Amino acid sequence: MNLAAATNESLAQTSNVLIYSSMAVYTLAFFAHIAEWVFGSRSKVGRTAAALTGAEGEGTAAAAPARAARQGGGTAVLDRPKIVTRAAAGSRDVPDGPGAAGGTFQGDLYGRIAISMTVLAFLVQAGGVVARALSVQRAPWGNMYEFSITFSTVAVGAYLLLLALKKNVRWMGLLLVTTVLLDLGIATTLLYTASDQLVPALHSYWLWIHVSTAILCGAVFYIGAVATLLYLFRDSYEAKLAAGRQPGAFARSVLSRLPAAGSLDKFSYRINAAVFPLWTFTIIAGAIWAGDAWGRYWGWDPKEVWSFITWVAYACYLHARATAGWKGRKAAYLALIAFGCWLFNYYGVNIFVNGKHSYAGV
Repeated sequence: MNLAAATNESLAQTSNVLIYSSMAVYTLAFFAHIAEWVFGSRSKVGRTAAALTGAEGEGTAAAAPARAARQGGGTAVLDRPKIVTRAAAGSRDVPDGPGAAGGTFQGDLYGRIAISMTVLAFLVQAGGVVARALSVQRAPWGNMYEFSITFSTVAVGAYLLLLALKKNVRWMGLLLVTTVLLDLGIATTLLYTASDQLVPALHSYWLWIHVSTAILCGAVFYIGAVATLLYLFRDSYEAKLAAGRQPGAFARSVLSRLPAAGSLDKFSYRINAAVFPLWTFTIIAGAIWAGDAWGRYWGWDPKEVWSFITWVAYACYLHARATAGWKGRKAAYLALIAFGCWLFNYYGVNIFVNGKHSYAGV
């Protein structure tokens, strides 16, 4: 084995170590996020203090006058203030929840620890992706394993960027870290492929352009899908309150701390609308690359077909929002169907369907 081959093998091993190390740190972040949600659930005493200081009911039209529930040792313990929703132009006017930390010091502390662990895990995982690229001296997304580890890295990076821009997205942390761990677990156990060079057709600068934009689009679409899914749960919670029914314990403990359904709906729409032009460019770039590599721009290959189906699904979602005035649950279902098309385009087509895009193997 010559020096270059030995160096590449060493870098490949380093990449594997870093990916596994990032999984360990993500696991710590997962438990910290769990603690944030658990300790951010306010006790009755905490709710009483919040009600007395106006922290929970002020400016929201959501707090009824505090009522003494029972007396014990001369100390009044108050019930949770009743939440009242306001209807405006056919929609509910509900304030955002206090977030995963619940507005408590202890919950916020665990939340900050979770974010710190997520940042550390992101840096370690990014190092693993870079080491993989150096070991093969090409873009680190030539097969499903490399695509997966890069995809989750970009998804976490997009989430941390939103946090750095002071966006209210910390409530997404637990679900994000959970799915990143799932993605890395599948990648390292089922999709792992040893470092190797690509077939001649892929030796093109379009590999950097086309696949990198596909990864970025998928990561941002994923964030939009998470917000859409949580919107459906929060909307059901608000609907029960508006109907005068009592939500279950899970809804009172978890869903009450999420942003309002209207906020989640706007967030998911803006995320999907922002990245849709880039997905359009991804398909165009793939067609140009196909013309260079295979002598035709479009050949109805399964990957091409499902990329186009995904484009149509998101186009229908954005068109319905812009022209038909679809908001809320109908639009949310369309957005989830569109993301489901993207997932099938990646996992389903690559694993179960044969085509020209099967050159890299799993």
